[in-house]
Amino acid sequence: MRTILITGSGGSGRTTVAAATALDAARKGTRTLVLSADRTDTLGAVLGVPTGATPVEAAPGLSAWRPDAAARFRDDLLAFQDRTAGVLDLLGAARLDAEEVTPLPGAEELALLRALRDAALSEVYDLLVVDLPPVPQALVLLALPEELRRYLRRVLPPERQAARALRPVLGRLAGVPMPAEWLYEAAARWDVELAAVEAVVADRATSVRLVAEPGPAGADTLRAAVTGLALRALRPELLIANRVLPDTGHDAWLAGAVAQQRKALEEWQGTYGVQGVHGVPHLGRDPRGADDLADLAVPAVNEAPAPVEWPVADRLAEDGVLVWHIPLPGAIRDELDLVRRGDELVVSAGPFRRIVPLPSALRRCTVAGAALREGELRIRFVPDPELWPRLG
Repeated sequence: MRTILITGSGGSGRTTVAAATALDAARKGTRTLVLSADRTDTLGAVLGVPTGATPVEAAPGLSAWRPDAAARFRDDLLAFQDRTAGVLDLLGAARLDAEEVTPLPGAEELALLRALRDAALSEVYDLLVVDLPPVPQALVLLALPEELRRYLRRVLPPERQAARALRPVLGRLAGVPMPAEWLYEAAARWDVELAAVEAVVADRATSVRLVAEPGPAGADTLRAAVTGLALRALRPELLIANRVLPDTGHDAWLAGAVAQQRKALEEWQGTYGVQGVHGVPHLGRDPRGADDLADLAVPAVNEAPAPVEWPVADRLAEDGVLVWHIPLPGAIRDELDLVRRGDELVVSAGPFRRIVPLPSALRRCTVAGAALREGELRIRFVPDPELWPRLG
């Protein structure tokens, strides 16, 4: 299934572009689902059809879905209470009733991730268009499955579950209770769910489209977004310049805004290529309903671009090193930081950070240096004589 993730600067019209993209695909015969996690029904207002906790038909071939984060959070918390009833009673803790449970920050993001996984596994749709939050929250959301899986493995290592037969003995020896079996079962279930979401995001048929209004604020958002996405081995398929003003040539009041937009578009096309920037006209009103969405002329859904690769170049014969090439367009040299932690590398680029496992060959090497050149981080590794296999 083809998946298009749409994000951009706040207030740039991301939801409108997502709805128009989904509607255009559905009208061309593609079974499409548009998914949003907005608390308010912005998606429904744009489509002209209320959306909610279950998918609804917004047009022929098009379904719209806005998962109910509050209900899912309530169900999960009440189930957790049932699991830990004995501990809660021992502590004298009061149980929460369903009516008083409200979702905590992050519940919407988790609900969207679960809906993304469910939609990808349903085999009902050919195309999934996801209306992500603005860029900062979207980047956190895309990182969440990988980071949560890392935390789960640290807190409840799977290998410790293998010793469950010895848990009572170990508990007596240590003098503290060992983790209950249901904790491992829950961790394993969460790991499977998070891995499924990771697989959707990393799939070759998944791409990202960025939405911004042409101007200084939009340019700042794009630079940050491109770098943050690159750190997750993603790159935008298209930059959608939304609400492009018409060049009337007569309205002096609009002349300044039009000139600013034109300058921004020229800069974007110079940076990302003419084919990588698509302008969507300003309708002079907030788009509402299928007719307005059709007038937006959003870019059609094509095949997903080639995936981002982080290749390791073998330069042992020439320079005695292996070089790991990590594309980081938009990164600033002074804001880069690298830390080797065992078989992992901690890469920081400005506000963005990711812990990535080293390729197997590089695990037997030491870091010899790094450089940022032409938007690419190149890390040099020297074989460790104690670990590198000897010939002969």
